[in-house]
Amino acid sequence: MLIATIADTHLPRGNRRLPERCVELLRSADMIVHAGDVSTVETLDAMRALGPPLHAVHGNVDCARLLGELPGELCIAVGGATVGVVHDAGPARGRLARMRRRFPDVDAVVFGHSHIPLHERAGGFQIFNPGSPTERRRSLHHTMGLAHVARGAIEFELVTLD
Repeated sequence: MLIATIADTHLPRGNRRLPERCVELLRSADMIVHAGDVSTVETLDAMRALGPPLHAVHGNVDCARLLGELPGELCIAVGGATVGVVHDAGPARGRLARMRRRFPDVDAVVFGHSHIPLHERAGGFQIFNPGSPTERRRSLHHTMGLAHVARGAIEFELVTLD
């Protein structure tokens, strides 16, 4: 199973849009996971219209309606693995252990907020931030992620979009 992971899209804003490669990967995935800061209901609806089932959490800049509609965190069982999703995983120091405590029954956690891609592993547990496809901030590139899930194992891949 292929899961496309994105976060921090912050759309609409000016003439910003999802890069075409990002849209292609979202459409071709079996599932889309958005780790928050979608921004508007219209943007969420547009992502849902891409086809694959969409699972999303709200972020700190999402509109009031999304704050009420989307959960702050969720767990998704897929392909024999379980993935936690949250927007803000907190400070870098101790993040991996903190996410392990917060999500004790998952194999991995996808998060956003910093716009900086990250992948860390320890003891069979991993955390992954796909960065942002639209607002790179201090990151070198616009990015998103892919998660390949098979027989209970999950492997993350960072995709550079520019």
